[in-house]
Amino acid sequence: MSARLEALSVVPATESIPLCESRSRVRARDIQSDRDYPPFDRSIRDGYAIRAADAQPGARLRCIGQLKARDSPLISVTPGTCIQIMSGAALPQGADSVVMIEHRSREGDTVQLDRVIKSGQHVVRRGNEQVTSQTVLSAGTRIGFAQMAAAAQIGAANPVVTCKPRIAILSTGDEVVDFLSTPGPFQIRNSNSVSLTAQVSLAGGEPVVLGNAKDSLEDLRAKISVGLEADALILSGGVSMGKYDLVELVLREFDAETVFDAVAIRPGKPFVFALCKGKPVFGLPGNPVSTMVTFDLFVRPAIDILCGTEPRQLPLVEAILTSPLSEKPGLTHFLPAKLTWHDDTVHVSPVPWQGSGDVVAMARANCLLVVPANRETIEAGERVHVLPRDF
Repeated sequence: MSARLEALSVVPATESIPLCESRSRVRARDIQSDRDYPPFDRSIRDGYAIRAADAQPGARLRCIGQLKARDSPLISVTPGTCIQIMSGAALPQGADSVVMIEHRSREGDTVQLDRVIKSGQHVVRRGNEQVTSQTVLSAGTRIGFAQMAAAAQIGAANPVVTCKPRIAILSTGDEVVDFLSTPGPFQIRNSNSVSLTAQVSLAGGEPVVLGNAKDSLEDLRAKISVGLEADALILSGGVSMGKYDLVELVLREFDAETVFDAVAIRPGKPFVFALCKGKPVFGLPGNPVSTMVTFDLFVRPAIDILCGTEPRQLPLVEAILTSPLSEKPGLTHFLPAKLTWHDDTVHVSPVPWQGSGDVVAMARANCLLVVPANRETIEAGERVHVLPRDF
């Protein structure tokens, strides 16, 4: 799927935005350092700036001053002297090391050392973190809080980022009503559009909510046509084998190329990936848990590509299973579950659920427990793979 999307040669538009609004956006250009960092030899401990040659256990040095962050070091350290220095302050001339405040005793202006100090200890030299014009943040990678801090440090107040891809969201089904409505006795509220809107936003896209299409060719045609004006289209429901599962039929009317229409997982087996008018189209199952699972597995990586970055790998972790499992083999299962810590060990417990329509069980979970297709039973105490859930 990734290869087919990359073959579309998507070149996202770019924009310059305030740094404080850039979290989760993808950088469109390299960001380079405007000067050396640190811009001076810097102490990383509270203590005393000294000459390492003077640092012997029992050595007595005369303190000749004090330096805090931002002070200009106007006094030099000479043999037999030291200067009290705070973390972040510039190292004075003559000094090559810092002895931590815990490793000395002091009476008046006399400082007595209790250990040997190596040259350069507790000091970061100028330019050791980055040098002028060095690329600090590369194009094509996402901006997180650490990257925002790095950009702030070098004065990149308005980074150039790729524009968010517009992802159209369309649910389907005669039984579906708006979640603000009071449903009839055989209707359900539209939870899929709500969850997909949140998932698209978390993935870095701009959700475009189209509402719900009825189980009619006319309504589906009209709403799919609007959805294809976005950068990608997500449909939920209407992709199985029922009489009124009309999504693939309508997509064929738009000359869509169906790449695949099923995946070997549960929940979420009936899943459509198609290319239509140069746009990726994702037909997700209608049951809420299936919709959430297939989005994370297949749609999120596609949004990464549309944003101009590499698809993120699934963040699988290992945990100890707390109770035995028995699942039908042949499909990879993704089960709602809960991760907990006990005695420095990660444990995972399946959340009781009633199948792919049980959205409440998914709400109680914080991860998906992965059961391989070739395993029918897994015993308590075995290590299993877990996919933590994004919130």
